[in-house]
Amino acid sequence: MMGAVASFVLMAIAGRAILQEINTFELMLYRSLIGLAVVVFFIARSQRGFAQIRTGIFGQHITRNIFHFAGQNLWFYAIAMIPLSQLVALEFTSPLWVALLAPLLLGERLTWQKLLVVFLGFIGVLIVARPGVSPITWGHVAGIGAALGFAFNAIFTRKIMRRDGVLTVLFWMTAMQSLFALLLSSQGGIPWPSAQIWPWLVVVGFTGLSAHYCLTSALGLAPASIVAPMEFIRLPIIAIVGMWLYQEPIMATVFIGGAVILVANLLNLRLKS
Repeated sequence: MMGAVASFVLMAIAGRAILQEINTFELMLYRSLIGLAVVVFFIARSQRGFAQIRTGIFGQHITRNIFHFAGQNLWFYAIAMIPLSQLVALEFTSPLWVALLAPLLLGERLTWQKLLVVFLGFIGVLIVARPGVSPITWGHVAGIGAALGFAFNAIFTRKIMRRDGVLTVLFWMTAMQSLFALLLSSQGGIPWPSAQIWPWLVVVGFTGLSAHYCLTSALGLAPASIVAPMEFIRLPIIAIVGMWLYQEPIMATVFIGGAVILVANLLNLRLKS
């Protein structure tokens, strides 16, 4: 989990540096191509080789990656628009969106307890965003949209992992998102990044994979009820990073709202157990 937290924090720092020069679609293009090269390397060295990228549920991979691509672009957009601590707190609502959407997409039962938990989580969102006190910006909307995109991604990943392995999922993720980003970024021509930006692009390419690998490994080693609360440490760390690197104020409302969202997530986990 500490590896996952470090990966997400480094990705945010690198994303801010990169977005000073290129847009989110172009960032996703280079990130996905770097990730694809890494995944292909590991597939080539594995016992099953490229035979494992065959899938009988290609349509589900397309759907999953459309949502993940949209969520990731919104996340990078929000990085440049709002304080990092606010974005992370809003991102923590993703499991609550899963609880709300899973009954519709996975046939799970929606209970009044789950609805109350989701309602509690969105009270936390209001505390973080502070409508009426601070203006709601497109960055806040993008942050919530990113959480929603990640929720859809989690739901479809759960369905896909019943039949396909991790390397299969990562291959089609990086391959499809390279294509999506190429189509969307080629309209005005794709710029070649400067020498100062390339190291950050490499960081984004590797941390995008390492974050998912570490998080998946943590869930394989310990129950979700133990793993999920550990991710909350990302909020104070990213708040300190935002203050140190970007002079962003540390707001008590972010931690209060983040704590409310965390409690809602923990209650949601207890309802599942």
